Parts: sequence; C-alpha cells; structure tokens
Amino acid sequence: MNKSAFIVFIVMMVSFCIEAKKFKEEEKPAWAKKDIRDYSDADLERLLDQWEEDEEPLEPDELPEHLRPAAPLDMSQLDMSNPENLLKTTKKGKTLMTFVTVNGSPTRAETEDITKLWQTSLWNNHIQAERYLIDDNRAIFMFKEGSQAWDAKDFLVEQERCLQVTIENKDYKGKHNQEPEEAKDEL
Repeated sequence: MNKSAFIVFIVMMVSFCIEAKKFKEEEKPAWAKKDIRDYSDADLERLLDQWEEDEEPLEPDELPEHLRPAAPLDMSQLDMSNPENLLKTTKKGKTLMTFVTVNGSPTRAETEDITKLWQTSLWNNHIQAERYLIDDNRAIFMFKEGSQAWDAKDFLVEQERCLQVTIENKDYKGKHNQEPEEAKDEL
C-alpha cells in the first residue's frame, strides 16, 4: 500500500469513528424542525448555545473588560494614607473617563483646539487618551489605562485654560483659576 492510499484510509477511518452530535430527523426538537425564517429569539439563542458548546473559553486578555478577572491587589504594598494612589492602583488596566472644563467662554472650535493641544501633549508624554467634546467648554478624556488619569490630571490642572478636572466624581481645580483667599473670606 503506498503512502497516499494509507493516508486516505486513515482519514476515512477517523471520520467514521468520530461521533457527531447531529440529531436524526425524528429525534430533533420541535424548534429545530422549523424553517429558519420562523425562528424566534429564543430559538436563535438555543442555536447559538449549541454552536458554541464545544468552543474553548477565551483567554482572560481576550475577554471584554467587564468580564476580565480583576488583578490581585497586594494590600501590604499600598499606601493607605494617600487615597489618590490607592485609586490609581485600583484603576490599573481599566478604562476611565475624566471630564475637563475649559475656563472662560470658549467657542466649540476654541475648546476643540485647546483640548487637542492637551491631548497631543499627553500623547507625547506616553499617556494615551481619547478626547470627545461634550459641550462648548467641556470634554471627556478617556484612558484605556485608568491609572494614567491621575498623571494626566497633574498635567491638566497646570494648564492656564483649565478650569476643572473631574475624576471619579472628585473635582480638581485648575491652578490658574483658584479664587484668592480674600474673596473666600468676604463670603
């Protein structure tokens, strides 16, 4: 027997030995006998479940962010006296949104230019942020690596046109926009 005939024989034997999960026509459930155009959402879900039942589960890094297992935190290494560092550590590897407000009464185009400049400066400092305008004087900076948001905040509050940065419902005032102490005393 030559080599190619032997390979064909082996492939045929393996194909006969493999037991398929196909139903015989009389064994099929009622939903499987319907025309595919008549399938309900529940029927389609069952079909999808049947299709995926033999698939291997995805690796943790391939899962959507909300399904990924959280990275373990070493509480002994955390500085509990610094809540910002604690937040920074817990947001590592997670997406985080930061709201940035431009001071004055800028036009939408002016806010676009200012925030684009800030985004470029962050990128030049290896802080990856996506920017979305949400108002004439407000933008969202979205960080795929959430721990970078606090480094970006340190940069943004130093900018002359930054009124406020909000991370995790905490407001940070821009350094050039703080009210003088005398004005606070008069109120």
